[in-house]
Amino acid sequence: MQEKVKLWNADYLKVWTANFMLFFAFYLLTPLLPLFLRDVFQADKAMTGIVLSGYTLTALLARPFSGYIVDSFSRKKVLMWCYFLFALFFAGYFITWSLLLFAIIRTVHGAPFGATTVANSTMAIDVLYPERRAEGIGYYGLSNNIAMAIGPSAGLYIYTSLHNFNIIFTLSLATAFLGLALVSSVSTRDRVPIKKENKLSMDRFFLIEGWSEGLTIMMLSFSFGVISTYLAVYSREALGITSGTGTFFALLAAGLIASRIVGGRTLRNGMVVQNAQWGMTLSLFGYLLFVAVPDMWGYYGAAIIIGLGNGHMFPAMQTMFINLAPNSRRGTANSTLLVSWDVGIGLGIVIGGAAAEHLGYAAAFWISFAVNASGVALFWLYTRWSYMRLRLR
Repeated sequence: MQEKVKLWNADYLKVWTANFMLFFAFYLLTPLLPLFLRDVFQADKAMTGIVLSGYTLTALLARPFSGYIVDSFSRKKVLMWCYFLFALFFAGYFITWSLLLFAIIRTVHGAPFGATTVANSTMAIDVLYPERRAEGIGYYGLSNNIAMAIGPSAGLYIYTSLHNFNIIFTLSLATAFLGLALVSSVSTRDRVPIKKENKLSMDRFFLIEGWSEGLTIMMLSFSFGVISTYLAVYSREALGITSGTGTFFALLAAGLIASRIVGGRTLRNGMVVQNAQWGMTLSLFGYLLFVAVPDMWGYYGAAIIIGLGNGHMFPAMQTMFINLAPNSRRGTANSTLLVSWDVGIGLGIVIGGAAAEHLGYAAAFWISFAVNASGVALFWLYTRWSYMRLRLR
């Protein structure tokens, strides 16, 4: 009887932990930045939104190019340079003597973050054994979810206790460099690089074969962009829930973690398409519950259901992207997935905000549900059949 290959090998564990540290450093600081801008620079809400949005924009712009670079050069060297720059930029927050300087540093910081997420997830796939790859992709996402569950609370608790932003900056800096130390010790197998071409084409930056998967992801993330952005205001103004946002995201994270653990087993058995369709359908029900039952039960129940659904859906969709690409284009596959997710969230923020301004929050959430339902319909009617026809493994 052939011995079962190990999932949690030493290199995968290092990359997994490094990804946790990447996102922990990010989430530790994120909820405090609006307070920092208000207290240090007296920035109003509009200015705070403009300043902080730059990080997301540069992360989004960096991802397609980072996918190409990850596939074209040594993946470990690319990862180390990206991770180093991500860690180094935390030191820049100590010298933000003006709002303009802070805005520049924060905006530029988004680029190595976007590149590192692509490079690190591609490295995780490289160090997994093929027999455990789909399962490993699911468990890899746990590192993000756990960081999201504890990072913001830890940052807020430390600041509430000590009232010192520099301590938070120092912790994020130290955590990121510790993650860099871990990835520097990863052993990688040889890989055939992409042959240099005289002319660059779109498929070097975007996985053309996965266009329907990308469109599906955009529609699904649209809803998440609306809810995650306007949740606090909606819950306070429409539902009278003044301090439930943290609980909502904690329940969401709990659902994500639980479903990734369970879903990892079914992915191991090859149920990739099934996991994706079950997960997105379950999330759709969660969004419907959120908007159709505007009370505390619908509010908190939706958080758990959306978390459970997305925890099943996202690693399955990532596996589909990877299975559509040859090994030499894994970076492009990963960046296509992440760009599609980010574009959907961005469109959700913009369109959801306009709808809320002119039609009210209830209308904005019904629109997000309709877009989500369209994404689920696209997957059931076309995307899953296209994937089965084009997949390479």
